[in-house]
Amino acid sequence: MAIEMRQQMKLSQQLVMTPQLQQAIKLLQLSRLELQDVVRQELEENPVLDEVLDQEEIREPEQLEIREKELEPESPANDFQEVRAGEETRETDWDSYIDGYNYSSGEQYYDDEDRPSFENLLTKKSTLFDHLIWQLSLTRLTERETVVGAEIIGNIDEDGYLRASLEDVAAACVRVAPFTGEVLEWSGLTAGDPEEKLQESADAFAESVLVPLAQSVLKRIQEFDPVGVGSRDLRECLLLQVQSLGMGGTLVEALLRDHLKDLEARRYKQAAKVLGVDVNDILAASRIIAEFDPKPGRLFGSDDVQYISADIFVHKVGDEYVVVLNDEGMPNLRINPLYSPDAKSSRSVDKQAEEYIGEKMRSAIWLIKSIQQRQRTIFKVAKSLIKFQRDFLDRGIEYLKPLVLRDIAEDIGMHESTISRVTTNKYMQTPQGLFELKYFFNSGISTGEGDFIASESVKSKIKELVDAEDPKRPYSDQRLAELLSTHNIVIARRTVTKYREMLRIGSSSERKKHF
Repeated sequence: MAIEMRQQMKLSQQLVMTPQLQQAIKLLQLSRLELQDVVRQELEENPVLDEVLDQEEIREPEQLEIREKELEPESPANDFQEVRAGEETRETDWDSYIDGYNYSSGEQYYDDEDRPSFENLLTKKSTLFDHLIWQLSLTRLTERETVVGAEIIGNIDEDGYLRASLEDVAAACVRVAPFTGEVLEWSGLTAGDPEEKLQESADAFAESVLVPLAQSVLKRIQEFDPVGVGSRDLRECLLLQVQSLGMGGTLVEALLRDHLKDLEARRYKQAAKVLGVDVNDILAASRIIAEFDPKPGRLFGSDDVQYISADIFVHKVGDEYVVVLNDEGMPNLRINPLYSPDAKSSRSVDKQAEEYIGEKMRSAIWLIKSIQQRQRTIFKVAKSLIKFQRDFLDRGIEYLKPLVLRDIAEDIGMHESTISRVTTNKYMQTPQGLFELKYFFNSGISTGEGDFIASESVKSKIKELVDAEDPKRPYSDQRLAELLSTHNIVIARRTVTKYREMLRIGSSSERKKHF
């Protein structure tokens, strides 16, 4: 068969993701706090976009559509007003304009003398690294020991444990400037010698000189605050806390040094037999050990606080539930009046500026329309969720119904992917508490009566049974399955185990209290 090139006409349909559609999808899955950041950034970058500060008129979607059609490429370009020297312009209330951008401060000050200094508003949380370096600077050490100590502190994780071996610390320190000359002097080499010999001498210097030095400096660091910092494992961390309390040589130290595995497995009788003491003494010592901190560095954790703000409020008015969207802190957007169609002048602006303003105008209109569409979609999803989970709102988690995305999508006539985006990072404040929208979607488990119950309700029932059990005789997973069957919840033992682990509840042997 001969290979040839030819043209062929083909008619097909395909979905095109326009920039406007991509923006609408992106805004749909943002949380309320993230949306506020996006809007604030757009207000700073887009001169056409403006914020209504005093309940001024907000453009409705129909008005935005009319304005958008006027900005189509095939339509004649609009003339925009150019302010010239000597002309009268619309009076601007600059005090209101400036106050509108002072949204980051929780208080208002009408006098500069009452306003606190900017330095007093700046805070920086001290990290574990900063805290240890500060203590290192207060310790009397040689230059060599200070360099090694800084390298050790740099390898301590946020829990307070040293995650690098002393050999690795020494290998890293040997390449630091203060030690390069010492390596040459110690080995009798010069900088002009072959690279291989220099590397061998550096490795030998690190092993014979810096490793013992690192061991000595590590002992000094382990005396720093918090107690137990710089440990290489849990046993060393707890033993350091024992020494700081002056409990060296006691039963507590003996248990940690030789019987830590027995304590973890609660084999108290076995440890008592080996140590030749009464089991009650082992129980008393284990109670003291339980008060120690296994992660001494977590007090200086640098994790950012994740704030949760409800997107939807559900209030019960009479026998009905009312949905209210949370618009607090959300700017009311409009098109800047300076760029309105009636703001024209006899002299038009140049083409480049006209194209720029037109592009920003379309971007502002699409942002306003996307936010309005987002709010309408969230409202519809919330109303549908209330319809499906009415029993949950009335009587609690035990009456939570199984629900999937398809149920909501079919109810409000939208695609499942849209429902998934709407329920991402969104929270609803209900009479039963604050819940993520994803919480209401869970699988169903058949009951003895032929109905279905939500998996979250089963987890809640398991937690309720565990909380009510005798601590000295906790229920096994098989026993929990039997107790659930008395409540018409028929599930296998392995399912109980899976749900128990999801709830982070230990096994019966781990929950058993010996004292």
